[in-house]
Amino acid sequence: MADTQFSLELTDDQAELRKWLHEFAAEVIRPAAHEWDEREETPWPVIQEAAKVGIYSLDFMAQQWFDDTGLGMVIAQEELFWGDAGIGLALMGTGLAAAAVSANGTNEQMGEFIPAMYGTPDDVKLGAFCSSEPDAGSDVGAMKTRAVYDEAKDEWVLNGTKTWATNGGIADWHVIVATVDPELGTRGQVSFVVPPEFKGKGLTQGQKFKKHGIRASHTAEVVIDNLRLPSKFLLGGKEKLDDRLNRAREGLKTGRSQPSMATFERTRPTVGAQAVGIARAAYEVALDYAKTRVQFGRPIIENQGIAFKLADMKTRIDASRLLVWRAAWMARQGKSFDAAEGSQCKLFAGETAVWVTEQAIQILGGNGYTREYPVERMHRDAKIYTIFEGTSEIQRLVIARAISGTYIR
Repeated sequence: MADTQFSLELTDDQAELRKWLHEFAAEVIRPAAHEWDEREETPWPVIQEAAKVGIYSLDFMAQQWFDDTGLGMVIAQEELFWGDAGIGLALMGTGLAAAAVSANGTNEQMGEFIPAMYGTPDDVKLGAFCSSEPDAGSDVGAMKTRAVYDEAKDEWVLNGTKTWATNGGIADWHVIVATVDPELGTRGQVSFVVPPEFKGKGLTQGQKFKKHGIRASHTAEVVIDNLRLPSKFLLGGKEKLDDRLNRAREGLKTGRSQPSMATFERTRPTVGAQAVGIARAAYEVALDYAKTRVQFGRPIIENQGIAFKLADMKTRIDASRLLVWRAAWMARQGKSFDAAEGSQCKLFAGETAVWVTEQAIQILGGNGYTREYPVERMHRDAKIYTIFEGTSEIQRLVIARAISGTYIR
């Protein structure tokens, strides 16, 4: 693939995209953010409005994903999450399931399953990616969900419990990562698509989690009990799976990433962009407050203690964005992350979001600690970015292994 010239100057289309999404975030997402955070429910009216204007759609996602510069998707994520992280995740949760199909499925499966995950503006659908388990979060090799092939019926029988699944249980389409050969560890894992007609026939929602933040995004367990799926729902197909398993058993390279990791590799820059959006939102609230809040006869921004905080906040946000843009550009150009650039951007942006939102609360003082101002919600929302899709500790492990060439434990 020929390199697209890297530039920090947005194209006219990208600038228009950012403006359009910023307006949607300001006019539709932000006014609804407090309500749905308090209700801890999926914001269906916002999702439906996003579908109506074309934001919640496969066409929109594909257009941003295949932007030649790689920046379309991260620009979109930053603006939507500047609006609100919980609602942003409600809008983007289906994208993780779609990314799993894209990373692991055949062209035919992508064409059939991904459009159905979004539905239409008049009949909106949701998707869910189910990888984590009660005893297998960062340690994906400990996954216990099993898939056993029934050759007589050409079906797979799945059993297990998934946890921390965005849209889990309420989604129309679920992507399930399962183990077919435990002795091969992560090399013995595959992904299945579960269409709507199988809900309640072996796939049910378990516990719904009441969370510290991102409360407008539904997170739950998914219980899989003797779920029987025809072979067509095995991503990649059985022939390729058999070949991959045989190669793994012979100690040969399989030429394919573990299914969960293949999904996360595609999404880390977008997750970093989400964290940048949260941090930027909190910084802007704090900057405006510091300019207007008067103490001892002058705006508090005239005090170095406040002004220097804001200077550091702005610097870290911009540095995070540059790391995200670099990783997104590299991914689109097909460049390998030799120094774990994807993990770098997710690590730094996630930790920046937590730090910036905390500083924003400090600048607002007592007001920042109340729900009358949005920074306390932003702080709660930011914390998940040091945990999900690879904890900060896991990101550091990935980076350390990449730069050292050593298997660090």
